[in-house]
Amino acid sequence: MNVSHASVHPVEDPPPATATQVENPPRVRMDDIEGMPGTLLGVALRFFQFFFAAAALSVMASTSDFPSVTAFCYLVAATGLQSLWSLALATVDVYAIMVKRSLQNRRLVSVFAIGDGVTSTLTFAAACASAGITVLIDNDLNSCSQNHCVQFETSTALAFISWFAALPSFLFNFWSLASR
Repeated sequence: MNVSHASVHPVEDPPPATATQVENPPRVRMDDIEGMPGTLLGVALRFFQFFFAAAALSVMASTSDFPSVTAFCYLVAATGLQSLWSLALATVDVYAIMVKRSLQNRRLVSVFAIGDGVTSTLTFAAACASAGITVLIDNDLNSCSQNHCVQFETSTALAFISWFAALPSFLFNFWSLASR
């Protein structure tokens, strides 16, 4: 009959703990959660933010009469800022993945969280304002035949999709910052 026998392995005693080590035990960190900066899902979110913001910008800028409405000019400015921000952070994320670096520095995460919060709020506000004007032109004034309603609606929808892609990035960064 094969029975396993317990064996004793010598273990060294750890050095005695000092007073500061007893008061401040080392913190245990979780691994990077997908969607945070420096992860593949984070890069995917940044890419979708950039793609939809750039598409909204190009569709709205392709119309000839968008400068006559302030909300549409605001949408162009907000989506332009969102696309530049997302492209810059996607580049940083790709670099961090390539060199296998973690982007969980407190200052860096706070910059990401503040930037994501500002750009996503601006994009959402611009999309809401443009949606209001588009509804006014289409439903209330019934003047879609003289305007580019399809382009206005498409650009507004793309801006909302860009905001939906930017919101998880902000929430992940804010959560990471708040959990420290």
